[in-house]
Amino acid sequence: MTKSVLVIGGSGGIGSALAQHYAATASVVTVISRQKAPTQNSWHWFEDTLQSPAHSAQCVQLALEQRPEVIFICNGVLHDAAAMPEKTIRQLDTAILMQRLHANVAVPAQYLQLLFSYITKTAGVKVVVLSAKVGSITDNALGGWYSYRMSKAALNMLVKNISIEVRRLNPSAVVVSVHPGTTNTAMSEPFQTNLPPGQLQSAANTAERLAQVVAAVQPEQSGKLLNWDAKALPF
Repeated sequence: MTKSVLVIGGSGGIGSALAQHYAATASVVTVISRQKAPTQNSWHWFEDTLQSPAHSAQCVQLALEQRPEVIFICNGVLHDAAAMPEKTIRQLDTAILMQRLHANVAVPAQYLQLLFSYITKTAGVKVVVLSAKVGSITDNALGGWYSYRMSKAALNMLVKNISIEVRRLNPSAVVVSVHPGTTNTAMSEPFQTNLPPGQLQSAANTAERLAQVVAAVQPEQSGKLLNWDAKALPF
């Protein structure tokens, strides 16, 4: 049983479901989020608006006082009020691309940097970074979604890179990126039409599947991009 878990980006659909899942198993739950803590909340909650590197570092330092064995990084943006995913390169806006790279790569990179000392010194720690199958270059047969695909491909490289560095210092640690599957959240809502039966999962089901991946993942899998069923996906 996981005694302590840290969920970074814990107010989103999957992040909050993960926090609820582990809380139900009597784990100590710590959340770092840009949002304020809910009124009714028994978790350790640290609000990080990402406005100051020093404040982010303080939030991480306080969160690590709970000695998490499992750390989820759930930050990411597919679409927002500014833009939907591009269907053609003619729609590519470099300003939007930079926003997606910041949300999907720079923010997780910042947290991984702040976590690095803890990850390299904590035996058996497992770090799961939520990514996306569409970030696989090898698997891409449809094209489109330029900003999101590029940012998630870069995120997968980030995870691969840090896993190599961590392995040199702490061979028992695991750092993986995971495709959580299509989940019924605000992120996927505009794209849920005509999905095959059974593909769309509730956030609670996704959280349970991710917890199963965490329970089974081993150090020799560190650096891989895993599917929600724990199978390795191509980069």
